[in-house]
Amino acid sequence: MIATLDRVPCTVVTGFLGAGKTTLVRHVLENAGGRRLAVIVNEFGDVGIDGDILKGCGIDTCPEENVVELANGCLCCTVADDFVPALDAILARRPRVDHILIETSGLALPKPLVQAFQWPTVRSRVTVDGVVAVVDGAALADGRVASDLGALHAQRLADEALDHDDPVEEVFDDQLACADLVVMTKADLLDAAGVERARARVDAHLPRGVRVVPAPRGRVDPSVLLGLGLAVEDHIDGRRTHHDDAAEHDHDDFDSFVVAVPPVDDPAALAARVAAVAEAQNVLRVKGFADVPGKPMRLLVQAVGPRVNHYFDRAWAPDEPRRGRLVVIGEKGLDRARIEAALAG
Repeated sequence: MIATLDRVPCTVVTGFLGAGKTTLVRHVLENAGGRRLAVIVNEFGDVGIDGDILKGCGIDTCPEENVVELANGCLCCTVADDFVPALDAILARRPRVDHILIETSGLALPKPLVQAFQWPTVRSRVTVDGVVAVVDGAALADGRVASDLGALHAQRLADEALDHDDPVEEVFDDQLACADLVVMTKADLLDAAGVERARARVDAHLPRGVRVVPAPRGRVDPSVLLGLGLAVEDHIDGRRTHHDDAAEHDHDDFDSFVVAVPPVDDPAALAARVAAVAEAQNVLRVKGFADVPGKPMRLLVQAVGPRVNHYFDRAWAPDEPRRGRLVVIGEKGLDRARIEAALAG
C-alpha cells in the first residue's frame, strides 16, 4: 500500500445545484493558512462561470493557473478524458501543491469520481482526503430538495405533478451517501424549526456517522474540511448508491444553455426577470455575469429557483470583453426561446 503522506490529498466537494459549493471553496482559498492549493472545477454547461469566480480571487497561494476548469460534461462520466489530464497538469506545477479541491457540478455523482482514484496511475500520486457534501438548508426546509421519502410521499399526495423518481432526488441522495462531512449552508436564514426540518431530511439519508456542520454565508474553518486523511478510495465501493447496478448514467433529464444578456442599467430589474423566469419555467439554476454601463466591475448573478443574489464581484480586466452571459440549467423541456426573450428584457 502506498503511504498517504507520499500522495497529494484531494477533497471532493459535491452538492446539489446552487447549494453554495463555489462560495465555500472560495472561502477555503481565502483562508488557506499558507497551504498551496489547486482547484478542479467542473461545470454542467458550456461556460465555466464557477471557475471564473474562483480565478478572480487574487490569492497568492492559489494563482489562476492552479484553477482548472472542465466546462463540458460531468467529471464522473469523463474521468479518463478530462479528470486525469487536469490532474496531470496540476501535479506538474512547481512548487508542488499541498491540497487539491475538486468542485463537481451540481449533477455529478461522486462515487464514480472517487473510484477513479483506485486507478494505478492516479492512486500512486493522489488520495481522497474526504468527500464534502454541501446542502442548502433553506431549500431543504422549504421542501425544494425533499430527500426524505416519507416527506416526499406526503408532498406527492398533495401535488400529483411531484414524482419521487425525479432524478434530482436520486442525485442528491447519492451525494449524501458518499459524504464524509455535510456542510449545511444558509441555515443562518432559518429559524430553529426550519433548521430542524432541514437537519431531519439530511440525517434520514446519512448511513454512517457523518457530521453536519453549519456554514453561515458559506463560511467554515478550513481545518474542519481539510486534513481528514480518510483515503476514501479504499472503501468507497461499500457506499451504496442508486446507480451501483447501472453500467453507466447520463444527464438527459436536464437541459442547459447560455443566454447572452445585453448591458443592464438596473441590476434589480435583471434579478426580477431571473426570478420571474425561474418561477414560470422549470428552471433549477441561473448563474453568470452582466455588464452594467458606467460601472467598472462586473455584476455576478446567481439564482436557485426564484431566489436570486447579485453583487459586483470584481473589476472587468482591461482586455476582457464586457459581455453578459447567463447559464440556465433546468429539467428537460425548457422553453429556450421564451427564457432568452425574458432575460434579454
